[in-house]
Amino acid sequence: MIITAHDALLIIDVQNDFLDGGALAVPNGTEVVEPINRLARKPFGAIIASQDWHPARHCSFKEQEGPWPVHCVAGTSGAKFPLLLDERPITQIIRKGTSPSRDSYSAFLDNDRATKTGLDGLLKNLGIQRVFITGVALDYCVAATAFDAANLGYEVHVIPEACRSIADDCSDLFSKFEKATIRLTDLAKI
Repeated sequence: MIITAHDALLIIDVQNDFLDGGALAVPNGTEVVEPINRLARKPFGAIIASQDWHPARHCSFKEQEGPWPVHCVAGTSGAKFPLLLDERPITQIIRKGTSPSRDSYSAFLDNDRATKTGLDGLLKNLGIQRVFITGVALDYCVAATAFDAANLGYEVHVIPEACRSIADDCSDLFSKFEKATIRLTDLAKI
């Protein structure tokens, strides 16, 4: 597969709090960094990283009756990219989950399904037609981003070797991807 200026690499939530030892660690999450660094050396038209960037009293936190422990608070070390991630190829950063009252799994839309992050407009302005999605967690933010990308008309490729999930088995999710024409693409084919 040939990567061109019409392709974007999306790096979803590769942040310290989601990686090994973090406040909301995805099992083996740190393993995504090396394949992402390798992909980022390809000639993508854009390489965009998303970050959860939560206020201190975010609605997703257990202390606010949400489902998750405190994680990725804006400006903290947990919200930063890991030192192992080569940030030099990243062309843009999209911060999400910035409102105290709304969460945002997808890098395109908040969970209210009305508030946009700006990612779609950015990609369209850059002439992007295909997106290659990596990161954590495959069964939450990566999946939400992939489904939104497909609904917005992009050709979507999820790279399983560059993703990690919370669930042990993602076969149901992969079936949903297939129905939504989201392709699972081997890292070796890119």
